[in-house]
Amino acid sequence: MKIKVLIVDDEKDFVETLAERLKLRDFSVATVFSGAGAIEIVEKIDFDVIILDVLMPEITGIETLRKIKTIKPLIPVIMLTGEATVENAIEGMKLGAFDFLMKPADTELLAEKIAQAYAVKQEHGERIREAEINNIIKTRGW
Repeated sequence: MKIKVLIVDDEKDFVETLAERLKLRDFSVATVFSGAGAIEIVEKIDFDVIILDVLMPEITGIETLRKIKTIKPLIPVIMLTGEATVENAIEGMKLGAFDFLMKPADTELLAEKIAQAYAVKQEHGERIREAEINNIIKTRGW
């Protein structure tokens, strides 16, 4: 099963190039070009990892991250930025960003971060399933 990645960035050439590079590494990739588009698609489709630009017009990456984490809190989000600031990094990590990388990110490094984020998501999902099973067993007195 391919890891489903959503790339969110307003720079269309960058998005298209990155999407092709990730597809060559056997990821399933969808793209949107705005924070509003990301929020809309995340409400409808389950992704394994999101790659999100920090600086976008209208809705910033930080605000988009905040909304994504409200909708689907377990989706790991890797933030990308061409102009890193300590404030953005701190705010992103407080909101639950998995990692923060500088643009242009090395594709191999980004692929590794996606795999790591996916592994963490899988681990969290497994813990939740175990807790649910234990709760069922406990409530039924088995």
